[in-house]
Amino acid sequence: MIYFKFPFDEKLYSTDENSNTHSINFHSFNNAEKIDIAGKIIEKDLPEFEKLEISSEILPKDESQFIAETKEEYLQKLEEVIQMIKENDLPKLVLSRRKIFTDFNEIDIKESFNNLCRNYPNAFKYLFFDGETSWMGAFSEVLGKYNKSTHEFGTMSIAGTIPVSEEWTEKEIEEQKPVSSYIRNILTKYSHSNPIQESETYDHISGNIKHLKTDLKIKIDPEDLAPIIHELHPTPAVCGIPKDLCREIIEKIEKFPRELYAGYIKIETQDHIEYFVNLRCARLYKNSVHLFVGGGITAQSNPEKEWNETELKSEAVLKNLVMIH
Repeated sequence: MIYFKFPFDEKLYSTDENSNTHSINFHSFNNAEKIDIAGKIIEKDLPEFEKLEISSEILPKDESQFIAETKEEYLQKLEEVIQMIKENDLPKLVLSRRKIFTDFNEIDIKESFNNLCRNYPNAFKYLFFDGETSWMGAFSEVLGKYNKSTHEFGTMSIAGTIPVSEEWTEKEIEEQKPVSSYIRNILTKYSHSNPIQESETYDHISGNIKHLKTDLKIKIDPEDLAPIIHELHPTPAVCGIPKDLCREIIEKIEKFPRELYAGYIKIETQDHIEYFVNLRCARLYKNSVHLFVGGGITAQSNPEKEWNETELKSEAVLKNLVMIH
């Protein structure tokens, strides 16, 4: 079962679980895993949802035996990555880690989801469970949005993370530039001489942090949608540049597989096909919560600051989880 809300939309949606249709698909970071959600998208009655009893008994037991990296281990890994970036002259590489919480008796799943919905109006919020796996997230990174009638395709270049109260430095500004270039180059290949509409770069606020963001739009041929998504994912915001080399390094150096983290969720409605990057998210178990966080590393990165950035990002989901001790 899945429950979700689109950005700036108070309506709650789910699916009718008719197995003949799959309007929602989860894609893992490495494209090795795909989860199809059965059914057409339907609006759910909010008071009816509030009456539902969704206990943590529906969650699977965590038998992974994963042990999260310590701060010292992660700082050491960051030093190695910064060295690799310098040696290979990479514009950016994204490194991630898991935070694992076990000190609770149960999770109030419904109230945790409600908290995310209240606190992140500009994000896509979801709660998903199927008996084998369960995830929850809230994020506003769009891989793509396609209008079926106008054939307009929109995406965003988003990078750089600092607390809302701080000012941008050269590190964040330089981190976002190659992300925009990467996306622009892909869209140009499919533009057929149609102009790319590009916004000014502006602040995108998400809870306690902000990012640099640029919106890009273009008219495309319908048959080009799948190839564009294939080329865009994983974007520099979740992988790095160049994509193939960064993905190789990530698979070698990261302690855990990313699973659905930094993958994307495809949602097809009557009028649009939307692709959301699965970033601020957690995998839920009966006896643990695995929070996924990461950050863009450049030659100018400071390991201590990068650690603090992941700590800030983890709060996006963590502070909204209702754990009963």
